[in-house]
Formats: sequence, C-alpha cells, structure tokens
Amino acid sequence: MAHQPQDRAGAEPDLYRDTWVRYLGYANEVGESFRALVPKALVWATYGVSTAYVTADAADKGRKAAQADGPGRTTDITVAVVDTFVWQALASVAIPGFTINRLCAASLYLMGRVTRWPKPVRKWATTAIGLSAIPVIITPIDRSVDFMLDSSLRRLYNTHDKKPGEVRPT
Repeated sequence: MAHQPQDRAGAEPDLYRDTWVRYLGYANEVGESFRALVPKALVWATYGVSTAYVTADAADKGRKAAQADGPGRTTDITVAVVDTFVWQALASVAIPGFTINRLCAASLYLMGRVTRWPKPVRKWATTAIGLSAIPVIITPIDRSVDFMLDSSLRRLYNTHDKKPGEVRPT
C-alpha cells in the first residue's frame, strides 16, 4: 500500500509513510478480507478510509512542494499531487482491493466445493486467507505500480526518477 519508509537521513519523518498512519491505507484490504462476514456497507466504508488516506497524502505532498520557491513551482506542486494520488490510488486502494476481493471470493467458492465445512467456518477461513495475503501482496504491487508509472505517466512530466512527493531542487 504505501511506499516503504524512505532513507531520508536527517529528514523529518513523513506522517503518511513513516508512521502508523500509513496503515490506514490498508483499510480496504482488511474490509475485503471481512466481506463474507460483515455488511457490504462496512466494506465500502473501509474504502472511504483508504481514499481519505490517499487524498491526505497527496495533499501533504502538494503542500511540501509548495514550500519550495523558484521556477516551475506550480508544475512541481501539480506533479507532486498527481503522482502521489495516482500511485496511492493504484497501489493502496484499487489493485490490492481487487486482489484480496478475488482471492477471498475464489477461496470461499473452492472451500464450498471441496470441503464439508459449515458455511460460518468457510467464511472465517476466507477472512483468515485474505488477512494473511495482505503482507504478501504489498511489495509486488508497490513495485509493479512503480514500474507502470515510470513507464507511462512519469514520462509525461519527466520525473520518473523521483519518488512521489519529492520536490525538485531549484
């Protein structure tokens, strides 16, 4: 979901990447893991939490870019917000949410076909599978989104060698 903490020697910790706040981005994966057990409205509420996290991180990176002076400041702000929002929306919400949703749906279906477990047991097992998959899928999804953006969107604004939220030196 969120980028791993950056090596920023002497830098102030990033609230959205280096603290417990980054785990708010995982809310929708947790919601998808519990989909078989909780009302769908609760699952959708977890997407609200993750989307709020993504939006707050993008706004924070825009605010940090706005603190720099010099030519191209408006462009730097726009790039910081857009890059962070797109990266986070894909890596923290859309792709992992879809992945956990499909994994849980498939596991519930398969357990119904190949076991004689009662439905409540199958639902709890599906939830356990979904929750245990979250740490496994994070890094491959993060790296894939990095590659995807480096190969596409970041080429448009010629900053594919920068991480989201970094401010260009003036």
